[in-house]
Formats: sequence, C-alpha cells, structure tokens
Amino acid sequence: MTGSLSVIGFGISAVGSAIGVALIFSAWISSTARQPETAGLTRPMMFVGAALAEALALFGLLLAFINA
Repeated sequence: MTGSLSVIGFGISAVGSAIGVALIFSAWISSTARQPETAGLTRPMMFVGAALAEALALFGLLLAFINA
C-alpha cells in the first residue's frame, strides 16, 4: 500500500467535523422553529459551536501535513 496514513486520519477528522456541524445547525433550526424570538440569542452560539467543530478538521489537516 502506497501513500500516507495521515490522509486517512484527515478524512476521519473531516467526516467527524461535518457530522458535528450538521448536528449543530439542525439543532439551531429546530430550536428557532419552536421559538423564533430566541433566534437572535442562539445564533452567535451556533456560529461558535460550528467554528469549534471546524477547528478539529483544521487540526487534522495540520497534523496530516506535519506527519507527511
């Protein structure tokens, strides 16, 4: 088998990040649909959660480049 195993690790971290972001956005959509008046309060929390979930994928990419 040729290639680097760090690519597999990055793929797993990207899939995990995508699932996390999807769960965050779906929870925000359902909470906003139930109580529309709280959308302004929960929107910044949604973006912070999405940024933290995406940071994990960026760390995976960084480690893939370091180990390559």
